[in-house]
Amino acid sequence: MMRSSDEPVLTARSLCKTFRGHLSMGRTQVLRGLDLTVYPGEIYGFIGANGAGKTTTIKILAGLIHASAGEFRLLGYDGADPRSRRGLGFLPENPNFPGYLSGREFLDFQARLVGLDRDRRRRDVDRLLDEVGMAGRADTPLRKCSKGMMQRLGIAQALLGDPVLLILDEPMSGLDPAGRRDLRDLILAQPARGTTVFFSSHILSDAEVLCDRVGILREGRLALEGSLDTILGPGAAAWDVTATRAGGLAAGTGTTAISRQDDRVLFRVEGEAALANLLDRLRAAGAGLHSVTPRRLTLEERFLDLEEQGARERHEERAP
Repeated sequence: MMRSSDEPVLTARSLCKTFRGHLSMGRTQVLRGLDLTVYPGEIYGFIGANGAGKTTTIKILAGLIHASAGEFRLLGYDGADPRSRRGLGFLPENPNFPGYLSGREFLDFQARLVGLDRDRRRRDVDRLLDEVGMAGRADTPLRKCSKGMMQRLGIAQALLGDPVLLILDEPMSGLDPAGRRDLRDLILAQPARGTTVFFSSHILSDAEVLCDRVGILREGRLALEGSLDTILGPGAAAWDVTATRAGGLAAGTGTTAISRQDDRVLFRVEGEAALANLLDRLRAAGAGLHSVTPRRLTLEERFLDLEEQGARERHEERAP
């Protein structure tokens, strides 16, 4: 976990990116003044809907495309300085590697590019093949590898050379449940090895398990950033309420009836005001209160709240 006195390993300030369309198609602004800060030793989840700008941001950080405006720093260097990439490990979305190489040959080639000597190449390649679950398929040509196997090898190549900062774009893509579990364990082990992790994901349950902090990207801007306790609240923000003789009771604002069985109803309530309102209505209706169970909002629920808020704001802006 980071210390507040540490110099960030990644900062972005007012980052913008506009793509020009073909011929008369105009321009599309993807990033609109994005600010980011990632500290040493943390696992940072970068989440957002499709088209929010996650991959565009990561391509800028990796040096694959240029920002239209703004600036960023990696590992103490300006993002335009090649030295900023020396301690960087990177996995792009949908990696594509030479099909004529085996997994072992591919990792050995990548290790040469990193600058590892022969003994360390052999040692690190064997270790990483084992860590990503590819030791038994190390000599299989990449053209015969599944998407999940290619993803595992992509993660292995990103870890060559013990990077200081690991940037992963949708690392869970193509992995089966066992592969996702293995990758979660591998990511969680990185801070103890001195590696900070910045990854994008649309699998919010994984981000909730892994992350020290998350940033939620919406329409090219950071809509929310902070620790999970900050974003979700340290205590209950929602409740499950089970009542009897409440079959005819309407759910109400902030309340959803998620199951009805015989005369028992399970309500899911968000917010203290909605809880108080439901309890008052249950008493007034003569219903029996069976249980009130506190629960914290999930990251997915918080994310969907922000998306709905954004949709309402866009609707209000278009209204006459």
